[in-house]
Order: sequence, then C-alpha cells, then structure tokens
Amino acid sequence: MAGQTSTDPNVFILPDLGEGVHEAELISWKVSPGETVEEHQVVAEMETDKALVEVPSPRDGVIKELRGEVGEILLVGNIVWTYEGAADVAAPAPAPAVDAAPAKEAEREDDGTVVGTMSGSLGAVTKAEGKALATPAVRRLARDMGIDIDSLNGSGIAGRVTEKDVRAASSNGTAASVQAAPVPAAAPAPAKRLATTVPAQRVSEAPRPSVLVPSGGDTTIIPVRGVRRTIANRLRQSVDMAVHFSVMDDADVTNLDKTRKQLASASGEKVSYLPFVVSAVCRAMKKFPSLNAHVDDENEQIIRSSKVHMGIATDTAQGLSVPVIPDADARGVLEIGREITALAEMTRDRSVPVERLRGSTFTISNVGSYAGRYATPILNYPEVGILATGRVRDGVIADNGAIRVAKLMPLSLTCDHRSVDGAEAAQCLALIIELLSRPEELLTPARG
Repeated sequence: MAGQTSTDPNVFILPDLGEGVHEAELISWKVSPGETVEEHQVVAEMETDKALVEVPSPRDGVIKELRGEVGEILLVGNIVWTYEGAADVAAPAPAPAVDAAPAKEAEREDDGTVVGTMSGSLGAVTKAEGKALATPAVRRLARDMGIDIDSLNGSGIAGRVTEKDVRAASSNGTAASVQAAPVPAAAPAPAKRLATTVPAQRVSEAPRPSVLVPSGGDTTIIPVRGVRRTIANRLRQSVDMAVHFSVMDDADVTNLDKTRKQLASASGEKVSYLPFVVSAVCRAMKKFPSLNAHVDDENEQIIRSSKVHMGIATDTAQGLSVPVIPDADARGVLEIGREITALAEMTRDRSVPVERLRGSTFTISNVGSYAGRYATPILNYPEVGILATGRVRDGVIADNGAIRVAKLMPLSLTCDHRSVDGAEAAQCLALIIELLSRPEELLTPARG
C-alpha cells in the first residue's frame, strides 16, 4: 500500500505508514474546517505503536471536512480529511478495514517485540532544497546501507521516501558516494505470528459490575492508548496463549565481578554484568535449543533457531521496548556491551530502527538495574523463554564446607511449558549459573 492516494485530489486518505503499521490513533487536529493550509503543513497528529507522527498536507488548499474524533483509531485507506475547490467532487465512502491478507502480512513484518518506538513524522513537515522527505529512522537505514537518500524518488505521500524505497535502491545497487558504517547482519524473518485475540467460549457470562470511581479531585484518569495500549495487548496475548512457569536460583558472580573490572580497566570502557549474562545464555541455547524458539500456534508447530538473536527488555518513558542484538552468539562480551549501550540510547530517545525491534529468539530483562531480586517475567510471545536478572548483592554461601561472602546474582527463568519441560528449564538455568562462575570462557563469541 506504499504511496496509497485517492484519485480525487480533494480527498486525503491515510497512507501507508511504513514499517508494518496499518493503523493510527488520532491524537489532535492542528487545523479547522475552512482553514487554508500550505503544502507540508501539519494537519493532524497521530500515534502508532511505533511513533508519534505528524501528518502533513500533500498540497495547498482549504480544508473542507475533518473526519475522525480525537482518540479514534484510523486505518490505512480511511479518508482523513477533504479539501474545498472548483474540482471538488463527492468524496468516496470511507475505505473498509484493510483486508485480511495485507493485515497478516503487516503483522508478520512487525512482530518479535513487546513494543517498539521510533521518532519521525509522516512524510516530514518541510523539505529543504535538494533534501528528501523521510523520517529519521529511514534516513538512518539509508545511511547504514550506503544509500544516498536525497537521490531517491519517494513513493510515499508527498514524495516521502519510505523504507521500501531505500531497500529497493539497495537491491538495485544505488549506493552513496560516502562509505557507510558497517551494520550487524539482519535477523532472519521471524516465525509466523498469530491473531491477537484468543477464541474462547464461556457457558455463562455474568454481568460485569460497574467500576466504582471515587468522587472528588483525588483521581487521575489515564487513557490506555498508543504505546501503552500495544504493551497491554501484547502482554495479554502472551498470558492468554503461553503456559508460563518459572524457575529461580542465585549465580555466584564473584569471579565475574573481578573479570569485568579487569576488562573495563584494560579496555577503558564501562563493562556491566549484562553482556556476560548474554554470552552465557547464548552458550546455554546451544545445549538447550528448545528455549531458543517460537511457538506457531496457528500451525501447531515449534520453530527453533540455530542462531541467537537476543532481545534486551528496555524501560523507557513511553513504556517497555525490546530492541534486538542479532547474531548475539557471534559477538564477544565487549561488542555485546557496546550494542546494549547503543540500543538503550536509541530506544529511549525513540530513534531505534524498526529492524532492531523484531526477530528476537530469546529475551533478557535486567530488573536488577532498579531493585529487587526475583521476578516472574512475562514471555515476549511467541518466544518460549525469558530470563530476568536481579540486583547483585553480597551473600553468605557454603563453598566446599567453608563459609564465605560472595556476590550473588538472582536469576529467574520463565518458559512456555508447551515447548519446554520443567526439568529442561532447570538444567538450562543451572548451566547459565555454571557459565557465569567461569567468566573467562564468556569473553569470546559462543560460536566461531
């Protein structure tokens, strides 16, 4: 649907938003009916599960009608507004919801993460002379792929250069004159995803009691919209579809703490515990491949991956996001640490490319960076495994009959019982703990 427009010049329909997004929530109107607008002037502000975007006018004109209420969900293909003018004709009926096949394709294109957020505007607001219309994420993709984005003819609304345009240029060999920075290998296409609702039949349905809201000015109402709504839907889907169970234990990371400090001193870089945990999990996935997998409920099959594409759950002001380190098992500890730092920064400033928000095969959630020991993390559905790391603390342990103080890292492994047996999960966690006690083995990639 890239570059979808109406044949009537006085009708503006919601175009392809790119990156697998096929609907948007109307946040606000920036103009009123009867107001004169210029080309590229922002008419509406919308929010998708990817970004807060500004929708510009593709031409000069006078706004005749604004279609949609604030908070309404608009689908790609719906009429958003109309223009007045001599060429004005009756606007066609609003486009129906996107048919099932494109919707499924869009869903597959954008799966593999609890939620992703990116910055940018729809079609950009202004266009400098000689510069292409494109979002920051698309510009970054073009730079990473060595494409001169300003030389491309955009297929999006108002000539916007889309992700598809950049990838098409790359396949055609339209490289930029400057050398682009190397990028990690892209994660493989994720497994086919399922519908977000679970069919269920109840024998009887009792009336739902009304919610009692205290009167007065001591309450705050927060609408569940945009990113927060996506998080809620994804987690609800995970709980409804997967059979969660958790195993927990402590890892003695005394030697690991010494090793990471030595590595930081030698490299001049800050080194946390997390890259070592990623390296240990990558090695454990080689022995327990059933945890490095997806469940395809629609086709009743389990899909295992031979490579580890590690999702790192990241807390942001907008909500939870899971950027991905592709081929994490082919990276050393220092490289993993740099990737985690870069991804965290891009995720929090909403500039992470959509390619880095999908395709994970296993997820790690570092809850200990804030507080707490153990957790019962929710699976990043349809993955079958997620590991939560707790806050490292000093604790007393028995070591070959002697008592000593050690640094202990609480670990909580949640799995989907339909794919992973309890004994297998416990053995996998035990192996991760054993590997963390031998940190020198974790410095190099898990696979050569």
